[in-house]
Amino acid sequence: MTTGSDTEERGGSSASSASHPLDNPAYAALTGPHAHLAERRGNVLRYPADVSPFVALPAAPTEQDWADIAALTGPGGLVPLAGVTAPAPAGWETVLDLPGVQLVDDGVAVAPDPEAVRLTAADVPEMLALVERTRPGPFHPRTIELGAYLGIRDHGELVAMAGERLHPPGWTEISAVCTDVAHRGRGLATRLVLAVALGIRARGETPFMHAAASNTNAIRLYESLGFRLRRRVTFAATRVPE
Repeated sequence: MTTGSDTEERGGSSASSASHPLDNPAYAALTGPHAHLAERRGNVLRYPADVSPFVALPAAPTEQDWADIAALTGPGGLVPLAGVTAPAPAGWETVLDLPGVQLVDDGVAVAPDPEAVRLTAADVPEMLALVERTRPGPFHPRTIELGAYLGIRDHGELVAMAGERLHPPGWTEISAVCTDVAHRGRGLATRLVLAVALGIRARGETPFMHAAASNTNAIRLYESLGFRLRRRVTFAATRVPE
């Protein structure tokens, strides 16, 4: 699930925000702190498939950019359109068009958590199993390479986690926030978000998040923690013609 630009919310004028890294966060990440992970063809970039599904185009993609993304992805390939408002060319199937929101740190009361542990590659099988049960969004075998992931265990079992995903310069996205259904209601997700945000702040960066607009419970929670709406976005994906 990826983001495409929409209307700005309390983020200044369109002219002043046109080049903001959060307006095209995947592109800013893949040309910045995540450049070592980027697969590139012309002006189109993407993460390796086992890291993340995100594909990044310039804000105003050309016909050549669409040709390059088709070559990168291959016939029938799914293309999450990160940060792009321009419609895909004729013949490309729209697979996802879902309203969402982008939230930014506006005074989050960050805090360490004594039970949170840093997850490593050895924990990936358990992380993948937790994601499969809870469906917080895309998470693949090498997603852990995007940043720090913290987890909480109960009697040795990984029951909650949260971590870092997109990393535009000066910003880090908190993502993969999930709790096993049998352990919900204990505030584990809140504790992990605050702990991950603490690590981001310690680097001199600012946390941000994305959520589906329909996930009002999560949005209310994040706003209560000190996140505010920056803009509305669209989670979009299209498919390369066969």
